[in-house]
Amino acid sequence: MSRTPEYAVDTRSGRIGEVMARVGGYVQLRPIGGGREWDCPPESVEPAPPDVVLRERVWRLNRDSVSGVT
Repeated sequence: MSRTPEYAVDTRSGRIGEVMARVGGYVQLRPIGGGREWDCPPESVEPAPPDVVLRERVWRLNRDSVSGVT
């Protein structure tokens, strides 16, 4: 059974990430499209609105297609 990804905004920086885990009192977020995870205190995490997640995904797809990443 697969889970539906949960996305959040790190309010300290405005970065959007997929929630990967909750470890040691922190929420671990990974950038949409992959990359290095970062820790965020739970008080600095807000749910990411679907339109913001979609905009981020489209931006990354466009960036990758221009740079030749597949």
